[in-house]
Amino acid sequence: MSIPRAKNFNEAGVNSTALANFLREIIVRGLNMHSIMVVRNGKVAYEDYRAPYTAHDPHILYSVSKSISALATGFAVEDGLFSVNSRVADLLPELRVHDKHVYLEQLRVRHLLTNTAGKKISAVVDRGRQEWAVDYAQGEWIYAPGEGFNYCNENTYLLCLIITRLAGMSVTDYLMPRLFAPLGIARPYWETDSRGVETGGWGLSLRTEDLAKIAMCCADEGKYLGKQVLPAAWIKAACSVQVDNSERNDQDYGYCFWQNSHPGSCRMDGMFGQFAWIFPEYNAVVIATGGELNMGEINQTLMRNVPSLFDASDKKQEASIPKFPAYPPLPKTPRNQTLEAQLNRQCIHFPDSLQKISRKLRFSPGVMPAMVFFMAHDKAGGIDKVHFRFSENALRFSWNEGRERNTILCGMDGKARKCRVTLGGVRFVLSCSACWRGDELHLRLRCVNAVAERSLVFTFGKHGVVRMLPRSNPPLSALIDGAANSAKDNIANPLVANVVSRAMAQVVSLAEPLHVGLRR
Repeated sequence: MSIPRAKNFNEAGVNSTALANFLREIIVRGLNMHSIMVVRNGKVAYEDYRAPYTAHDPHILYSVSKSISALATGFAVEDGLFSVNSRVADLLPELRVHDKHVYLEQLRVRHLLTNTAGKKISAVVDRGRQEWAVDYAQGEWIYAPGEGFNYCNENTYLLCLIITRLAGMSVTDYLMPRLFAPLGIARPYWETDSRGVETGGWGLSLRTEDLAKIAMCCADEGKYLGKQVLPAAWIKAACSVQVDNSERNDQDYGYCFWQNSHPGSCRMDGMFGQFAWIFPEYNAVVIATGGELNMGEINQTLMRNVPSLFDASDKKQEASIPKFPAYPPLPKTPRNQTLEAQLNRQCIHFPDSLQKISRKLRFSPGVMPAMVFFMAHDKAGGIDKVHFRFSENALRFSWNEGRERNTILCGMDGKARKCRVTLGGVRFVLSCSACWRGDELHLRLRCVNAVAERSLVFTFGKHGVVRMLPRSNPPLSALIDGAANSAKDNIANPLVANVVSRAMAQVVSLAEPLHVGLRR
């Protein structure tokens, strides 16, 4: 069940000149977007996918997941499982065992929905632990519930835990007949804790069009193409201002929906440029996925082009709508026949000493970049038993990682190959290419379900020594900088905070270590 496609921009009520200006700004500014979709009046006016990303591949949404968790909460409230004024400790009595503070009894569901709970949980908490609710209970109270705003992933996790407990099923199961199936959305992947409870604040993957369908409901009082799907009263409350952040120089907040600078509009947003902008005034939504560190620039670029984007009075059609340039595979280069003949018969072993250190830091020193797994409870990692098998136009690359062994085909003819892998128990699709640069073997792997590209560079020395250097794009250093700033915010003592920040600056060399192994 696809969203109808408009025959032209005028039919949908989209201004093609403003659309072209918006897209040119995105491209000229070098903003790393993977897809864009514009929908108005129930019809897709525009969509584009930056190859190798496609319309068919689900994309990780990070904190957009919070908004979907809030919609699940709306269904639970409508079903009478609890209310926004329910006391959280009554719904999760185990919290009282680990938290005796008077604030716990003041904590209500609405505080979880609005990130006004008053709890601060470390951004570097071990996601491999089983008791996430205990971690929450043992977290620091920084103010009484309702007296401040602090963006906290674990607030949304508690919502999912409550729904799972009271509905007797996972949040994904709960949403299938209520949201996903009515919109024609196949059962999505949503990351869970080690007990099967959805993470809530992150981890959901959807196709661009799937997210557009949900956003369309939010733009039209819960209706999708005229059919009521979401509770209208809940959508009105969720998408309205529930928290006034003007005194904090921050954007206002609803029930896990951010308020836009354009009056009357809101958005779902997630790290690295995952967006669903909602404009009820125009019955329009704009969806984006990406791998961009500068999220604010993306949001501001769109806001500069609204309301002109929906000015239907200009009937002129733009002659040329820009398209995203494809992410290039590695080029075809001269082959190293001598090394290929040797490697075809050999296996490369990497000791796990550096990898053990990296796993303790909770980053994945594996084939996938750290930003794919850094919030997961199973981070895979630990490359070993590498085999290369070269053919006329491709390289077959096999390796062990964690509990899994995978094989991918990397194009060596200047064309990437798409392959499926399973890492950390999660299935991914990779776009893979390889080439020789002298005696260096380069691999470029881009996950079309996630935000980042991984490069692996192998060098082959004397006595069978092999060195492998992993790197990421966007660079891991940018992610570490953000984690360091968050760690500083969680430590009251400035001296200790600075020490921790400096230490984390050294994490890149450990999270993406130079691997040294032997080929036999």
